[in-house]
Amino acid sequence: MHLQAQMRPRGLSALPLRAPTGVASLRALSLATLAAFCLSLSLVFFYAPIEADQGFLQKIFYLHVPLAIVALGGFVVGGLFAIAHLRTDDRRWDLRSYVAIHMSLIFGAAVLVTGSIWAKGSWGHWWVWDEPTLVSFLIIFLLYATYQPLRFAIEDPERQARYASVFAVTAGAFVPLNFVVVRLSASYVHPRVLGSTSNLPGSMALTFLVSLAATALLFATLCRFELAAKRTRMLLKSRSRTLGFQ
Repeated sequence: MHLQAQMRPRGLSALPLRAPTGVASLRALSLATLAAFCLSLSLVFFYAPIEADQGFLQKIFYLHVPLAIVALGGFVVGGLFAIAHLRTDDRRWDLRSYVAIHMSLIFGAAVLVTGSIWAKGSWGHWWVWDEPTLVSFLIIFLLYATYQPLRFAIEDPERQARYASVFAVTAGAFVPLNFVVVRLSASYVHPRVLGSTSNLPGSMALTFLVSLAATALLFATLCRFELAAKRTRMLLKSRSRTLGFQ
């Protein structure tokens, strides 16, 4: 046994021989997300009533609106992580900011797809340019679509992280400002069901809140998975350089 330990390459001694910390919590988060989505879908299809004006189509509300709220919230969270990076110069905050914005872009694409489906069923058009909620979300989405090209156009890692953080903070501040302006200037809202949950019947409000919680859990779970994957890849690259495999 002692001889085997001596013959083991020195660089491998630092490699983790057990599952990384956080695996158990990630598994628990994944199970909670799955349970929340099962509950949400059950409420959407078997508990929430059919809306009188839009009929069955209205049920897309329980997917579209939570996706939009979580995506916008993710952009703001990415900005907060970027502030932490600028304050501490800790690259872990930059990684968290990148992942939050990346996942919000994915959710944002889903918002635009589901919004177009809803608009087609409600108004007969895939897109309505005079609808401020749709257009404002598209503007935010296109703004953040420039984040990754801007980030990866810079080769120096330190400058890349710093400039990306400045962008994330500036764009993150634009999100709530844009929301307030749209609310104040809108001549009419997205299909009327998009008002506050206080305007919804109790069963619909409960279903919406559960769907929102499930979507937020999904966002958190996917972010955790992406962070774990990127950290593992960086660890493997570091170990490869240590062992001379570069």
